[in-house]
Amino acid sequence: MPREEFELNVKELLYEGKAKKVFITEQKDRYLIRYKDDATAFNGEKKGTIDGKGAINNTMSAYFFQLLESRGIESHFVEQVSPTEMIVKRVEIIPLEVIVRNIAAGSLSKRLGVAEGTSLKLPVVEFSYKSDELGDPLINDDHILALGLASEEEITILKKKALHINEILSEYLEQSGITLVDFKLEFGKLDNGDILLSDEISPDTCRFWDSTTKERMDKDRFRRDLGNIEEGYKKALERVLGGER
Repeated sequence: MPREEFELNVKELLYEGKAKKVFITEQKDRYLIRYKDDATAFNGEKKGTIDGKGAINNTMSAYFFQLLESRGIESHFVEQVSPTEMIVKRVEIIPLEVIVRNIAAGSLSKRLGVAEGTSLKLPVVEFSYKSDELGDPLINDDHILALGLASEEEITILKKKALHINEILSEYLEQSGITLVDFKLEFGKLDNGDILLSDEISPDTCRFWDSTTKERMDKDRFRRDLGNIEEGYKKALERVLGGER
């Protein structure tokens, strides 16, 4: 896949979140994202550090963005420029998290009383409103339209893209011995209105279970004090980059 060459002419920090820093560069339509080892859970109530997490999440996200682009899913990704940094296209992030669930786990199990590990009869798409202050509450299509967060056409596009991404990633990960339980996505818009996949795809944003043992290789190891957190993240990356076991 052709790549662009960049000098890292970083001008200033634009934004610092829980897991990443975003910098303005001298290329007005490009940002630099730097992934951090910081870890948070439960809306920031639990904090810690996972050694090597930034490099793992950056590398895995870059890999998945390129895989998805080869299948017709355009993203903000341009170039991985260091173990923890990537150059991305400047987009305006849509203030929604798009969650796709294949198997009941986490908050879905608690909300609906469905035993964790129960396969769902079809993938479930949920939206949450991106707001740290409010704890990223779940919202529906009517809420999104009423608040002007996205148009009806954009909601349809987000759902279609999310389900397509789910098909591609589930198929790929199955070959790697990983079950994609659920994951969250974020999208951004270019100045012309085109919607691009953004943010990251990593153990921070996905639930990865070993297809045989159901071992967790994701942020649940941190959330639930399961131990061997770094090893879980490393194992997930090795599986993803290695393809079939």
